[in-house]
Amino acid sequence: MKKEGIEEIRRKLEQQVDHVSAFIQRIWFKVALLGLLGFVFTQKDLSFHINLNTMDQPLANINDKASLPFLTSGRENTHSGTPDKDEFSPPKMTSVERKAAKGQLAYVERFAHVAQAEMVKYGVPASITLAQGILESGSGKSRLAKENNNHFGIKCFSKKCQKGHCSNFADDHHKDFFRAYSTAWDSYRDHSILLTSKHYRHLLKLDRSDYRGWAKGLEAAGYATAKNYGDKLIRIIETLDLVAYDEP
Repeated sequence: MKKEGIEEIRRKLEQQVDHVSAFIQRIWFKVALLGLLGFVFTQKDLSFHINLNTMDQPLANINDKASLPFLTSGRENTHSGTPDKDEFSPPKMTSVERKAAKGQLAYVERFAHVAQAEMVKYGVPASITLAQGILESGSGKSRLAKENNNHFGIKCFSKKCQKGHCSNFADDHHKDFFRAYSTAWDSYRDHSILLTSKHYRHLLKLDRSDYRGWAKGLEAAGYATAKNYGDKLIRIIETLDLVAYDEP
């Protein structure tokens, strides 16, 4: 083969190599980008399959606090192992119920020491006195409580009353006259005297802690005409834990 022919072939080969090299240099970025996109889509697909698989796993038991760490955070009672009260939200109540509960607690805070003092002197459980005060006076907000300082719905049966001794809130019938007091304390004292009178004296034989017996006994003795009067007193006592005040 002639030398000129060999040189011509070598020159063409070098040109082809140069063309290939130039082509690779032009498309290398595109190739790298396509490779990166392929990697990303591959990982995304893998993650998608993993997520689908985890959906087949059973959900944590909501009653198993160990499986729900956010339910066990905070302080716990070291004696019982139960969470403290302030770890939980209070049960949902209507605005009317919240207002009523707030008023009842304020009433207890105001008159608890009076009820306990009367209990020491006359033997009527403070829980009963406070529950009756809340129920009969609407937690101190009734007209009778505000205008007459009468917290227990005590009526006046005297036919010869001095001015200011009692007042009428309904009609001219004498049974609708209610006692008027100078102070709420006077009302509490009259309540104690009433419950130690002959009509209710048998209740003093009950144990001081027997608030249920007292509540049912007052209903049976006709303290009020309201239906289920005893149950209403019991519900107030248990809801507000008024038995705590029966220990002087």
